[in-house]
Parts: sequence; C-alpha cells; structure tokens
Amino acid sequence: MINDKVAVANQKLWEDEVKKGCGYTIPWLDLDVATLHQYIDGEYEFVPDSFACMYPASILTGVEGKDVLCLASGGGQQSAVFGLLGARVTVVDLAEGQLEGDRKAAAHYGYDVTTLHADMRDLSCLPGQAFDLVYGTGLAYVPDVRQVYAGVARVLRTGGLFRVDFGQPAVYFTAWDGAGYRIVRPYAERVNRRADGAIEFRHYMDDIFNGLLDLGFSIQRVCEAPYYEYLDPDASPGSWPHEQAYVAGRFAIVARKD
Repeated sequence: MINDKVAVANQKLWEDEVKKGCGYTIPWLDLDVATLHQYIDGEYEFVPDSFACMYPASILTGVEGKDVLCLASGGGQQSAVFGLLGARVTVVDLAEGQLEGDRKAAAHYGYDVTTLHADMRDLSCLPGQAFDLVYGTGLAYVPDVRQVYAGVARVLRTGGLFRVDFGQPAVYFTAWDGAGYRIVRPYAERVNRRADGAIEFRHYMDDIFNGLLDLGFSIQRVCEAPYYEYLDPDASPGSWPHEQAYVAGRFAIVARKD
C-alpha cells in the first residue's frame, strides 16, 4: 500500500464520505438483471440516472464468466452490476469503508466478490494477466496516470479491455461565482488541494491518450458522460449535479490491450 500524502489525504476523504453517506458510497441493492439488459441493449432513450456513471453501456456486454477488476470503484455499485451479470469480480479501493459496500452488495445478491484494500497506483497484490476487463475510475486522485496504466497493462490479459474516465482538463477546475461557472486556475496548474482535504490532479491529453498508446493499448471508443442529459430544476448552483449539467466535461475511454 502506498502511504504518501496523496494516499493519506484521499483515503481519509473517502472514509469520511462513507460515514456521511455520500451517494457514491451507498451500495445499489435494488438492481435487477432485466433492467440491466435493457440498458445494455439500448432500450432507454436516456441513460437511467442510476447507471449514469456506468458508461458506455457496451462495456457490460458479454461479461458473464469473465474476470473483472473494479479499480478504485468501491462502494457496492459497479461491482454489483458486474456480479449480477455473472462476472467474477475483484475490487481494489483505497477506502476500507467502500470495500465493505462491495461485500454488502455481494451478500445481498448472492455472488462472490474479492475485495482488496490497495492503492490503484500499486497493483502488486494482483497476479499478472488475471483479468479480461478493468473498469477504472477516480484518476483525478492520482498524480500520474501512466503509473496506473502500467499496473493495468500488467494485470490485463491480451485482448482485454480497460475502461477509464476523466474530467476534460480545460474545464477541470471551475467554480460558481454567483452568475455562472468560471475557470479559476491556470491550465498549467495541475494540483487542487480541496477544502475538504482531498488532493486532485488535472491530467493533460498527452498523458491521458498517449500514455495508453505507449503501453500498447489501442483506443476503441471515447464517450462523453451522459450527465448533461440531467437538468434538475432543484439543483443548487455550484452543487455537483448542477455543475455536471452545465459544465459537463467528463468522458470515458475504452482501450484494448493488444
């Protein structure tokens, strides 16, 4: 386990979020397989709110019997989807409280899950070429995406897929100023030390895309997050739902290890 100031700060953040009941820490215990397949088959005009973070839907196709690693995706949400679809699921997360959510979801639905308390920057706890799919998120909390990519390349089988999401770097650090969202930090500034103690990082396009290509991945798809579809009239300006609807800027990459 890496124990630098970044890991310490961000582990504390997510353990605190679990205690507060943040939406990303509450296990999804009301899923059903029929609804999941409707989403996968594109039968919804808009992405259901509960699946908004699990885009693109194609990443869920054909996972039955496959080995899936949920990387920094604890909380009993993404792992529950893969578990219900018949995958063999392993979860790596920095927060033990998040992993408890994955165990709770597995017990609720009756599938097995492996949970590992570890930093996504150090996957030495996992064997090489062990997974068909790595579903990753949370890269904003690590300083070097290439370090994470290298670990994923080691544990992913040839032909396997790596799904990972990012914030668009040009609009990553914004703030509500009473009238609209304003870019508050120069593009060259990479680090954001938040008031809640978390440490975030802006990642540049060179590292996001070329980091994958340099390791032998081929990029299959780039997909925008569907958050812009949700215009909640009751969302407070400056809140996360309000910002996501107006600023958007999140996207996911699906890459294949060739």
